[in-house]
Amino acid sequence: MDTESVARVIEATDFSGVVLVKRGDETLFEAARGLASRERDEPITLDTRFDTASITKLFTAAAVLQQVDAGHIDLDESIHEYVDLDGTTIRRDVQLLHLLTHTSGIADDADETAGESYDDLWAERPASSIRETADLLPLFADKEPLAAPGEEANYVNAGYVLLGLALEGVTGLPYRQLIEQQVFALLGMDHSGFVDRRTGEPGLAEGGDVDDDGVWHSNADAFPPLGGPDAGAQSTAADLITFLRAARDAKILTAELTEEFTSPQIEVDEEISYGFGFEFDVDEDGQVRSMYLDGVNPGASGIVRTYFGPTAADAIDVVVLSNSEDGAWDVIRAIDAEL
Repeated sequence: MDTESVARVIEATDFSGVVLVKRGDETLFEAARGLASRERDEPITLDTRFDTASITKLFTAAAVLQQVDAGHIDLDESIHEYVDLDGTTIRRDVQLLHLLTHTSGIADDADETAGESYDDLWAERPASSIRETADLLPLFADKEPLAAPGEEANYVNAGYVLLGLALEGVTGLPYRQLIEQQVFALLGMDHSGFVDRRTGEPGLAEGGDVDDDGVWHSNADAFPPLGGPDAGAQSTAADLITFLRAARDAKILTAELTEEFTSPQIEVDEEISYGFGFEFDVDEDGQVRSMYLDGVNPGASGIVRTYFGPTAADAIDVVVLSNSEDGAWDVIRAIDAEL
């Protein structure tokens, strides 16, 4: 890996965030740049926690599969068996399997491909009013479905909200508490959790973006202040590397479900497949080159990715996290070009 080319991109783009690239115990590249807090003039370090945006879906998927292992959830069952959805437009033939793989056909809270906007969504219902998982349900539960279940793949956040509600139903625990106990504590991810972004807690990167006039705007009120099943957990680069390795090494799930968790399930196109949370880059021969999940929100962007080699020992894990919406992508592309 040509680390100098990645370093040049970081310098040229005025990157604000962290990068960590590891193969086994060997660190191939690391960088921390920018400010975690403008108010406190606090620099970003490798230990800074970032909003992981949609990367959070991996924790939700892992928790669902844990409940499958325990015999409390059947992926082939209707979501109606786990969540009271009477009176909604969510079809009874929507299975948990569909929700995990983005093939449920349900409508999203804000369908950006159809011109809907999260800005408009939060103008109607303040983001600060979303405190619990159930508060997200009215944002999509009465919308007309996009397709029949299993008919096509449409990436929607709402499916993971329903999975979070199913987890709450079968465990009796609030979603955030469940993930902190059954994923973060289990794996020793001691610097991961769910913190109200508005607290300005030291060590937590404050997100924001610069407008066309060069003015920086905080993301404090741009979306719900506490993370949920679809987005918003906070973590460090090292903790996310820990998660990637645990996902492959059967430290979260049994061997059988580990194989399922780290394998493609639904072909989206010739290059991309969806799995249970993870997405997969597949070559023309059908071989998986990498598994990953990226995320983006106002004031947050990033990716977790494993590039596979000839043997398990050759796998390279990558984490890029930024506290701006566009900050991670040039760096991600530079690393991908190398690996």
